[in-house]
Amino acid sequence: MHNMRSMHHGSVVTIGSYDGVHLGHQAIIRQVAEHSARLNLPSVAVVFEPQPHEYFSGEQAPARLMRLREKALALYEAGIDRVCCLQFNNALRSLTAKDFIQRVLVDGLGVKYLVVGDDFRFGCDRSGDYPALVEAGRQFGFEVTDTATFEVEGERVSSTRIRAELAKANFALVERLLGKPYSISGHVGYGQQLGRQWGVPTANVHLRRYRSPLQGVFAVKAHLPDGDTVNGVANVGVRPTIGEKIKPILEVHMLDYTGNLYGQMVRVEFVEKLRDEVKFDSIDALKQQIYRDIEDAKAFFGKSAR
Repeated sequence: MHNMRSMHHGSVVTIGSYDGVHLGHQAIIRQVAEHSARLNLPSVAVVFEPQPHEYFSGEQAPARLMRLREKALALYEAGIDRVCCLQFNNALRSLTAKDFIQRVLVDGLGVKYLVVGDDFRFGCDRSGDYPALVEAGRQFGFEVTDTATFEVEGERVSSTRIRAELAKANFALVERLLGKPYSISGHVGYGQQLGRQWGVPTANVHLRRYRSPLQGVFAVKAHLPDGDTVNGVANVGVRPTIGEKIKPILEVHMLDYTGNLYGQMVRVEFVEKLRDEVKFDSIDALKQQIYRDIEDAKAFFGKSAR
C-alpha cells in the first residue's frame, strides 16, 4: 500500500481497472466529480498495476486498450484530481474483502464517499460487492453509490466490447464508445532504419511490455508535439518478415513530413485498416508492399477529404 499518500486521505474515491476510460467510466467519474465538489474533497481514482486479470492470466490476458501513463492522463482529463496506483501483488490479492476495506479504503484513503461500477467485485474471498460496501460505510462512516450500466446502441459499454470492435477495425463505433478516437501514444525511438534506406522513414514507437489490441497496417493520423496533425500509414505488430516476432512495435510513416521526432511523444490515431500483417517471402516483397500501402493510405485520405 506504499503508493497511498497522506494527500489521498479524506477523499471521494472510485476503484477499478479503468482500461480505456470509455463512456461508462466517464459516467462514473462525473458522479465522483459531483460528490467531490459537494463535499469539497479531492477525487481519487484507485487503479492497479498490473491489472488484476493480467496478474492471474499472464500472457493469456486480453490486450490493454491503453498503457498506465495514458490511463492516468485520461482520468485527469475526465475530471479526477488524483490517481493512486496500487501494485497488484500477492499481498494485495490475498486480502479478504473486509481487510481491503479496512486497510485500503479506511486506513489508507480515509474514504468519505465511494462510487463504484455496478459490476465491481473485490477480495480474495470474492465477498466484496456493493452490499458489503454499504454495510462497511455504515460501520466506518462513508457513503457509497453504484452506477447503472451505460449503454450505446442497446449494449453495455465495456473494455471487452471495445476490444472486439477494434479487432473488426470498426473505428467509428469505437470512437462512440470511447468518446474520442482510438489512439496509442509513445516516445519515438531508433529502429533498424530499413524504412529510411528504402526512402520511407518511419517513426518507431516502442510498445515495450504493452501488447496492442490492434495488429496490421492502418491509415492513421499522427498528432505531433507541436500541435500539427499529419496523415500517415502505420504498422502494428512484430514484423515477421524481418524475423523479430518478439517485441511488438508501432511504426508510422508520415506522408509529406520531413521533421525529426526522435525522443519526442507522438499520439497515433487509427482511422482505417488497410490490411493484416503478413510474412512475405522476401525483404524485396515486403518493400514493394510498403510502397503499395503508402499509395493506399494516400488514396484513402484523398477520398475522405472529398
